[in-house]
Amino acid sequence: MIEVDTIGTNRYAPENNAAINLYGYDYASNLTLAQLIQAVCIRSAAAYEAQSVIEMNMMTAGSQTLAEASVWLEQVADGSADWPTARAFCINQLKIPSASLPAVDDQNITSYNKRMQVAAAMQDKMNALAQSQQEDMIDLQTMVNRRDVAYSTSSGVVRALGQSQMQDAANFL
Repeated sequence: MIEVDTIGTNRYAPENNAAINLYGYDYASNLTLAQLIQAVCIRSAAAYEAQSVIEMNMMTAGSQTLAEASVWLEQVADGSADWPTARAFCINQLKIPSASLPAVDDQNITSYNKRMQVAAAMQDKMNALAQSQQEDMIDLQTMVNRRDVAYSTSSGVVRALGQSQMQDAANFL
């Protein structure tokens, strides 16, 4: 019997990076090594799948923010934006510090220099968000690959067990 506390800890593990530890379950003590490997693989794959869904939802929200930001950027740049609403978007969605934006009642917001200053700040935040989206996509691909490896390992164990049992059955004939 394997005597370890932690099996398969990784950064995508569920429950605040909790380790995958099947010995915490009552049924795990009666498992064979092959069954234990299968259980770890399937639990790991499920954790990757759950984290992938969360990552995809975050990426969708980021994509929506980028789409909205591009509309606001165009309106700010051409001077057609409702400044109080655009400013609120910049502060709340793009997380641009309010101190770096013209005030709501600033009459100079229609000046070219002010608009370009705000547009540059928006573009910087949008570039950072796009970079983050790319990194998230790489993380998502990594999780999907790891999930696939876990399922493949589990399938391989089942296949090996089946072949072993077929061999044992053939020896009895």
